[in-house]
Amino acid sequence: MKKLSSVLLIDDDSTTNFLNNLLLKRLDIADTLLVAENGALGLAILAEVCAEATPRCPALILLDVNMPVMNGIEFLEAYQRLPLAQRQAIIIVLLTTSVHPRDLERVRQLPIAGTLNKPLTEEKMRGVLQQYFPD
Repeated sequence: MKKLSSVLLIDDDSTTNFLNNLLLKRLDIADTLLVAENGALGLAILAEVCAEATPRCPALILLDVNMPVMNGIEFLEAYQRLPLAQRQAIIIVLLTTSVHPRDLERVRQLPIAGTLNKPLTEEKMRGVLQQYFPD
C-alpha cells in the first residue's frame, strides 16, 4: 500500500477524528496527519501548509459534510476558489453519515473524488488508496 505524505481529516466530531487518526496511524498510511474541526479551519491549514508545494500539503482530505461554522459543501465551494497550485494534487473524499437529497446534486458538481459512509474502516481506506493512489 502506497504511503501518502499527508492526510487532512476535517470533521467536527472529536471522537470520529480520534478514531480515524488511530486507524490511519495503525495502517501507517501517511507521514503526517492533520486535523481540522470545521471547514474554515481546514482552509486555514491548507493556506498554511500548501502555500507552496511541500510534503505537508495533504494528498488526501477526508471531509465531513455536516459541521458548524463551515460545512463540507461550503468548504468545497471555497476550496474551488483557491489557487490551482494549492489544490491540484489533492484528492477529496466525503466521509459522512449521509448526504441530504437536496445536497446530493450540489455535491456532484463539486471537486470530490468520491463519498464514503462513516465509519471509516481499514477496508474502505484500502479501497481509497487503491483507487486514487495506485502503486
